[in-house]
Amino acid sequence: MWSAFLLPRPASVVLLAAALLAGCASGPKPPPASPRAPAYARLSAEQSSDIAIHALGLVGTPYRYGGNTPESGFDCSGLIGYVYQSRAGVAPPRTVAQLSGFGAPVDAQDLRTGDLVVFGRGRPSHAGIYVGEGRFVHAPSSGGTVRLDHLQSRYWSGQNARFRRP
Repeated sequence: MWSAFLLPRPASVVLLAAALLAGCASGPKPPPASPRAPAYARLSAEQSSDIAIHALGLVGTPYRYGGNTPESGFDCSGLIGYVYQSRAGVAPPRTVAQLSGFGAPVDAQDLRTGDLVVFGRGRPSHAGIYVGEGRFVHAPSSGGTVRLDHLQSRYWSGQNARFRRP
């Protein structure tokens, strides 16, 4: 008589087994993403460093308006898109105007490798990737090549620079 109460019914056994298996299959769950934190906000310091190193490796690649690969050449936003996509799996916006709102603003004293440098008074006109020690990589102009410049150089220090952290 007691055995009837101690033994679970067949449907209960199936539900219990399913619950136990589901519990075993799911490990610890990551914390929920903030609705205000897009995927690019999760770049690690290692990814940011890798972005800077890859950008440095592209110095010397020819400039080409609308270009976005090493084979075709780069314009400034094409360079940024290529590097971020290939090193972090992130597709930033394609235009400089859109890049000026990508990620979060960063103060100059808080820059780290992989941050974006956006230039322009009012309307953004140019962008590059910060690589450390006051330097950035960018694709500056028609007829030129991707190059490394210093933010404090005579020309760039006179430009209105803003910084973004994807």
